[in-house]
Amino acid sequence: MLYTLCIVLILIASVLLVLAVLVQSPKSGMAANFGASNQVMGVRQTTDFLEKFTWGMAVAILVLSLLATTAMDSHLVEQSNASAADANALVEKIATPAEQQIPQVEIPAEQPVEQPAETPAE
Repeated sequence: MLYTLCIVLILIASVLLVLAVLVQSPKSGMAANFGASNQVMGVRQTTDFLEKFTWGMAVAILVLSLLATTAMDSHLVEQSNASAADANALVEKIATPAEQQIPQVEIPAEQPVEQPAETPAE
């Protein structure tokens, strides 16, 4: 029950985090020049609130994720471990055995080219 509640709260916090990031105005770049007039009549307080809210949601997601991990049912953990074992067995089954691998051909080393004996100049 606690696990499901944590997952629902993580989803809600994630959506709120995305919305908070989208609402924030950019701090630099060309778009910030157009938003310079927004620094009047308490907009600065809104920016501070949005920044604190963003950090709060990020921390909430982290804490809820850790809590959900500790509250997970042992049945779900066993099921997850069994799935991982099945996946490992499938990977081993799909991998080609050493007997069926294509044999590698060795490239012979180059033979040194013999230089013709020098003839004395006439």
